[in-house]
Amino acid sequence: MQILWQTLDKSMQANLERLKQGRHHDPFAVLGFHALTPAQWEVRVWLPTAESAQVEGNICLKQVADSPLFVATLNAQQKASLPLHFTVQWVEKNGSEHAMVSPYTFLPQLGELDLHLFSQGQHWNLYDVLGAHPKVIDGISGVQFAVWAPSAERVSVIGDFNAWHGLRHPMRVNGGSGVWELFIPGLQAGDLYKFEIRNRHTGDCFTKVDPYAQAMEYRPATGCIVYESNYQWNDQAWSNHLKQFDWQKAPINIYEVHLGSWQRADDGSFLNYRDIAHRLVEYVLWMGYTHIELLPVSEHPLDESWGYQTTGYFAPTSRFGTPDDFKYFVDYCHQHHIGVFLDWVPAHFPKDQFALGRFDGTALYEHEDPRKGEHTEWGTYIFNFGRNEVRNFLISNALYWLKELHIDGLRVDAVASMLYLDYSRAHDQWVPNEFGGRENLEAITFMRALNEQVHAQCPGAVVMAEESTSWPMVSRPTWMGGLGFSMKWNMGWMNDTLSYFENAPIYRQYHHSELTFSQMYAYSENFVLPLSHDEVVHLKGSLIAKMPGDDWQKAANLRLLLAYQILHPGKKLLFMGCEFAQWNEWSESRALDWYVCQDPLNKGVQLMAKALNHLYQQRPALYEREFESSGFEWIDCHDYQQSVLSFIRHSEHEKLVCVFNFTPVPREHYRIGLPQGGEYVELLNSDSALFGGSNLGNAGLVMAQDQPWMNQNFSAELTLPPLSVLVLMHRDA
Repeated sequence: MQILWQTLDKSMQANLERLKQGRHHDPFAVLGFHALTPAQWEVRVWLPTAESAQVEGNICLKQVADSPLFVATLNAQQKASLPLHFTVQWVEKNGSEHAMVSPYTFLPQLGELDLHLFSQGQHWNLYDVLGAHPKVIDGISGVQFAVWAPSAERVSVIGDFNAWHGLRHPMRVNGGSGVWELFIPGLQAGDLYKFEIRNRHTGDCFTKVDPYAQAMEYRPATGCIVYESNYQWNDQAWSNHLKQFDWQKAPINIYEVHLGSWQRADDGSFLNYRDIAHRLVEYVLWMGYTHIELLPVSEHPLDESWGYQTTGYFAPTSRFGTPDDFKYFVDYCHQHHIGVFLDWVPAHFPKDQFALGRFDGTALYEHEDPRKGEHTEWGTYIFNFGRNEVRNFLISNALYWLKELHIDGLRVDAVASMLYLDYSRAHDQWVPNEFGGRENLEAITFMRALNEQVHAQCPGAVVMAEESTSWPMVSRPTWMGGLGFSMKWNMGWMNDTLSYFENAPIYRQYHHSELTFSQMYAYSENFVLPLSHDEVVHLKGSLIAKMPGDDWQKAANLRLLLAYQILHPGKKLLFMGCEFAQWNEWSESRALDWYVCQDPLNKGVQLMAKALNHLYQQRPALYEREFESSGFEWIDCHDYQQSVLSFIRHSEHEKLVCVFNFTPVPREHYRIGLPQGGEYVELLNSDSALFGGSNLGNAGLVMAQDQPWMNQNFSAELTLPPLSVLVLMHRDA
């Protein structure tokens, strides 16, 4: 039986037409229970593919004018017999039978405070409000969905549960907030979903992934997964340690890892987060690294992007398992006293149609003007940092990884591209700020807010900036006028050092200042010394392939480079594979060339890296004052003709003497100034046979003579092996 169109009042006709066209912003105004008179009610349900329907109690529903709307008029007794959240039973046109509690009987679940804080850009736990969350409301279990799409005409939840039909579950918008919500009873963790959005201006409908989805399908599929964690953390001891962690005076030696290519299964497939955890932690402990830094593991569609083209900011990539598997990885690292940092990408996002770009049919997360909203050389959009809701999205995302997934810190990618409006742009392709300058004032505000919230809410967490310009005070507090980062990557040190090492030793005397110049600015910021993935890709060759000379000299040079990094002031970062001198340039498509570790030359480099890492952890002189000029003292920085450098590293109770010979020529009877008289132990000799060297040296012991030299009160004659470093410590230290 049907209700004729002519019997409907004009208001109902208009509402029904908007529902049919998928244009209604508040389906609750039409669906559910509605009082007609004090003694008469109407129950209405929306079933676009149904043949017939009824509500519990065998109350038959009448179809309205061949539309998806089914209604029944109830008297007081019938109304009293129905629960507030009634169950609808229907038969599809294909004959299949279904039943579900009506979603359109529930009150709004988002509070005014949530919406207010979001509009102000200050809802730090926004991931608990937006997205998809299993809940029990009025005793009924289901999933609460919420998404921000202020310019949409209609937003619907679609998934397997409604055959991905965009008119089955339209959401309602919460006033002028632009936030749409719907609670769908009967759904549960593991269900697939997306949002279908209708463009207000064109009428086009398109599907988008949930920006706040906490789990997503394995690529190339792009569905979102309703996620509910069952993981029980076991890293309380680490969390307590982190709250007291004085990272400025502690050793931080980072092993940078791309999880998809560090190791793989025998058949070439990806390993699970849990399997990687056991393998990686064992190796990192053996090698002596203090932290692991992961290339981005937030969900991304393209392996070749290494994770820097993020489409699921809250979802650990499903390539390696579930979010709980990822939690296990972090937890296992912490239980073995290994910190975990994450490469985080707030500077840009890809243009994939299913993701953030033009999310509600307009430039929502990005700028409309391509001069501000696009990186043309990267083919990506730029976040609109001036919009409260966008800043809130990013800051809450950072806090999610730190608070919910227990990450210990973030490396913020491409900071320079955020700081400057004219970054990588022609003179007529950028828009000056309100004062006519090139500084991106909105991005600066965002970064300061990010760092303030991380440091306030996550004691012990660090935020590192990949920043390649001379912008001042990147790693100084915001109250001093700085950007508030904990540390900054020292790209100048990296570029100068690699440039020096790529020269044949005979020419190094002309480039001596490339090594010494770093001391002119080494304490202006809290620096990390990076030898990262960016230096071993894009036809740049591997680290050992950059070194001059024959294979022996290449290995000796690499040992020397690794030693210079460890002994120079600043925290350390080394990309995987560099520590064992992988010859091939890194590729994300295969595992590292672990087989080369069987070669004595590569094994020697690996053992040298291991010895350096453990030395760094064991000797306070190498880490206590890395950000202070009092922790470093030149002995001689002027011997460019022989390409020899020497300096002292200081802590409160310890001095280490470091002497470098950057040529393959052994230097015998080389006099070096020393701060104390007596015996010095040779803690490290990179030319040791253990490391694949020629085994020249000083028999492990050096006697200082009462002869002033190089502004030191004592001195000694040393044998400097070829392409080597010696580390000496006074025997009484």
